[in-house]
Amino acid sequence: MKKYICIMMFLLTGIISSQAQRMMPKQKGLEINAGILSFDRIGADYYLGIGMTLNGKNGNYGLWGLQYSQQNHSYKDITIPVESYLAEGGYSIFLLGDRRKNIALNLALTGVAGYERINNGETVLYDGAKILSEENFIYGAGGQLRLETYLTNKFVLSLQGGTRALWGTDLELMRPSAGFGIKFNF
Repeated sequence: MKKYICIMMFLLTGIISSQAQRMMPKQKGLEINAGILSFDRIGADYYLGIGMTLNGKNGNYGLWGLQYSQQNHSYKDITIPVESYLAEGGYSIFLLGDRRKNIALNLALTGVAGYERINNGETVLYDGAKILSEENFIYGAGGQLRLETYLTNKFVLSLQGGTRALWGTDLELMRPSAGFGIKFNF
């Protein structure tokens, strides 16, 4: 899968070149992203998200999004799913990049709120064991580094890595993630 994504990225960036103005203030974008939550269980722990961006000045932009994530915890011979439904909003600050904004490194700081669901709401397992962690409303903050490159004047590919600190949960406080996204600018 990684091989095909890399080949596609190289083909698209090699074929398409443009000189248009980018990151114009008040320009809006729609972003779809996906990624992993654990390098130990790639494919089992993942997230999917959709969001909107609104460009500001100097390559900075505001962002709002919704995200679904699922982590699986092992218990004997079964897995216990933990699902999170999150809404986030924040601001992305331009750190580094070329003058034409063909490639940019941004730091995004966000506030997060949502709901966490454990084992589809069932607290008793098949062997009579009881799950002591409870479903909760969760909230917190996140930080993310984003490396973005324009594929065309409208499409932006981003590689993302970051972490979230979530309170109100019975599970882990810090939740790292890594992924990629594609954004369409209107």
